Amino acid sequence: MKKYLLEAIVFVCGALVMVFELVGARILGPYAGTSLFVWTSLIGIILGSLSLGYFFGGKVSDRHPDYVYFGLIILLAGIAILATAISKDFVLRYLSVRIFDIRWLAVVSSIVLFAPGSFFMGMVSPFGVKLKLQVLEKTGSTAGNLYAISTIGSIAGTFAAGFYLIPAFGSSSLVYFISLVLIACALLIFVSIKKWIEVIFAVIFLVVNIYFYQRSVLKNQSYVDVDTSYNRVMIYDTKDSKTGKPVKIMRINDERSSAMFLDDDGLVFQYLKYYDLVSYYNPDFRKTLMIGGSAYAYPKHFIKKYPSKEIDVVEIDAQLTELAKAHFGLVENPKLGIFHEDARTFFNHNTKKYDAIFIDVFNSQFTLPFQLTTLEFVQHQYNALNENGLVIVNIISSIRHKSNEFLLSEAKTFREVFPKVEYFAVADPKNDTLVQNIMLIAFRNNQINTAPMSQDSLFGAFLANKIELNIPGEISLLTDDYAPVEYFVSKMISHYYGVD
Repeated sequence: MKKYLLEAIVFVCGALVMVFELVGARILGPYAGTSLFVWTSLIGIILGSLSLGYFFGGKVSDRHPDYVYFGLIILLAGIAILATAISKDFVLRYLSVRIFDIRWLAVVSSIVLFAPGSFFMGMVSPFGVKLKLQVLEKTGSTAGNLYAISTIGSIAGTFAAGFYLIPAFGSSSLVYFISLVLIACALLIFVSIKKWIEVIFAVIFLVVNIYFYQRSVLKNQSYVDVDTSYNRVMIYDTKDSKTGKPVKIMRINDERSSAMFLDDDGLVFQYLKYYDLVSYYNPDFRKTLMIGGSAYAYPKHFIKKYPSKEIDVVEIDAQLTELAKAHFGLVENPKLGIFHEDARTFFNHNTKKYDAIFIDVFNSQFTLPFQLTTLEFVQHQYNALNENGLVIVNIISSIRHKSNEFLLSEAKTFREVFPKVEYFAVADPKNDTLVQNIMLIAFRNNQINTAPMSQDSLFGAFLANKIELNIPGEISLLTDDYAPVEYFVSKMISHYYGVD
């Protein structure tokens, strides 16, 4: 072996482990979301697989302490990750329609897709230590140096993936890249020890890897699939299930986050129309704030319907704004202010007053980011409203079922701050168990008229969907210290699909 080649390979493998882990969250995102459960499952399974790799790597290196086995282990890691790259979408589609509990879906998906590659990469460090100790006497410092090199590689891989690689190249390309680099490392080992049969074997897999990578890049150029600094985003054309009209969809992780009709300017999602209730409850409103931009479906509608009014949008992901401009017809407007930051940090320094605040932000199909559900955040909203201001929040839940703990907790949290809170079931107010959009409306002024209107009026049909919530005393407030949003939502999903 050439001097320092072993150390270089240990460093590279350490870096690739962390890139693989971070990319894993983006791969699981479109099917399982990006909740705490997904990260917990992914980290736990990969750590477990690495531990098994450390154990068996030590065993194998004691029996076969030579570079041929070392190269084969790295080659097998590359092949296992290549299999992940090729099969990930099929595996996740298959599992997602058979496992409805997000926790189990995340665990099983992580085992199938990320355990094999992580296991083989875990074997690299102990095998490298064994090879190095064959020619050195200082066993302690040698082992320490190699594990330090591997850890430094992991640190480098973490920052490279999070700050540059994932948003620059995308998750699918990076999985192929990891496989390619590992196979190239195996090839270098075989060349250095003049094992030409193994080289031919490695080259074959290298060619296969490149072939599938090229095929993934060229596949369906009209289908946008990109990774931003925060999300996995897919944009595609389809037909609206209710009207049959052509629509363009922006899918963020596992949710259909935003949509646009291709032949008119109407709102695709019914719940968005409830934000227009601001003009009923507060006819003299002038300035509004929306938390969550996505493809800017509602802000575009707002600017067109209320050209003399103003709307600010807080969207944490600046790349979503650029995608909205490129694919969803978003144009700059002096009445539209856009702020790219987390909503909590926005409110920490906000001094503006608004007549209405619209909340429509999710970090997976059903879950709001916990920091945007708490008593502290609700108080921020109250403080940012004018005297007759209101907040309208989109929540996904059932109405009166044992699985609606998040809705009840969020309602209780708003009631702690606002004098009046009302609720509307968008799809069917009579179906207690249906998981649907629930619009929570909180009023700063208790004297605002909230009487229902005629069904024939502009908002009559919406107001007729008003529901009542009975909040048991044992329901907890959501706070920055205690907000188990994802746990509540996982129970809702389990109840809904009858798997609890």
